[in-house]
Amino acid sequence: MNALERFRAPKNPKLRDEDAGLTPLREKNGEGGTKQRERALTAELIGQVAHFQEMLFASRKQKLLLILQGMDTSGKDGTTRVLFSQISPMGIRATGFAAPSERERAHDYLWRVHAHVPGNGMIAVFNRSHYEDVLVPRVLGDIDGKETKRRHAQIRDFERMLSETGTTIMKVFLHISKDEQKKRLQERLDDPEKHWKFDPTDLTVRAQWDAYQRAYEDAIAVTNADHAPWYIVPADSKTHRNLIVANLVLETMRGMKLSWPAPKADLDKLKVE
Repeated sequence: MNALERFRAPKNPKLRDEDAGLTPLREKNGEGGTKQRERALTAELIGQVAHFQEMLFASRKQKLLLILQGMDTSGKDGTTRVLFSQISPMGIRATGFAAPSERERAHDYLWRVHAHVPGNGMIAVFNRSHYEDVLVPRVLGDIDGKETKRRHAQIRDFERMLSETGTTIMKVFLHISKDEQKKRLQERLDDPEKHWKFDPTDLTVRAQWDAYQRAYEDAIAVTNADHAPWYIVPADSKTHRNLIVANLVLETMRGMKLSWPAPKADLDKLKVE
């Protein structure tokens, strides 16, 4: 079973804390299972991703959108930093979606998102995304069940449109346990070099943990489509999380059947003097 099959979200996902600590790709013998080994394997995969990214950028015919969602401290920034460390910055664009600005709130909630989808030859990474608009307002009670269902339908239509116009979509939920989040938030409080990462609102969101888990389960279930699949990645182990996501991206890019573009001239008749 490949990674795309192994980590594809089920029809009715249940986000259980005990699953967040699983390490299904961890090797059992010799040097396997260590962080160093997982980092080395991830680096090998990233090198292959970089090869496909160069092919994608050269051909300028397709585009890839990677959406990363997860609770605070699940590793959206870290995954992006590691996964695309070998890729030319010319071919990738990462966008983080915080709370909408006043200008953004004056438009429909997809307005600010559509402007950042990838163009031909590009990879776009969303650190949070349009899914925030069926998570946060639902948990805060700003939208009711009817509006939540309406937005789910709109997101399905939006992603189908992107797919039909040449965008390969992959959506990854980084699944962290509540205990691991507690540990990482405390590290941000204890380490002066991580103070900048801490936001007091993180504690407010943490207090609503169960409500967010249910909102995620519902959103994943109703928007998990073959043209825009969801993958649930156990994220308590940072090195194993990165290994899984690297596998997912590589297998997705292989499935895009990329190729180098034809030369612009008859190279046999040209010579560099």
